[in-house]
Amino acid sequence: MKKILVIDDESIIRISCTKTLPADTYEVKSASSGNEGLALLDKESFDLVLLDIKMPEMDGIEVLKKIKETWQETKVIMITGYSTVGTAVKTLKLGAFNYIEKPFTPDTLLKSLKEAFEPEV
Repeated sequence: MKKILVIDDESIIRISCTKTLPADTYEVKSASSGNEGLALLDKESFDLVLLDIKMPEMDGIEVLKKIKETWQETKVIMITGYSTVGTAVKTLKLGAFNYIEKPFTPDTLLKSLKEAFEPEV
């Protein structure tokens, strides 16, 4: 079973991700801020983080940098409603696995996770 951490300040995103991901395949936990998410990562390991870019206090780019410094093996998929090519390129250069735009469909989310967990050929 893969462990997923959803870090997003919007409760509807955290809830919809949790409801979308099948409980027999994914164990999902969520955090409403970057600091809360990093505290969870300190306590337990996650295979993947779904990370919002625009959040108060600490934005997703800052959180991404900290994740990649401390938990290099943890994959990160960035999620945002404020998509720009420059931001997408920046997060990918910083080590994000992928980037999806809000609003996203359950199929888009599941496809992104499948790609992240497929064995490298």
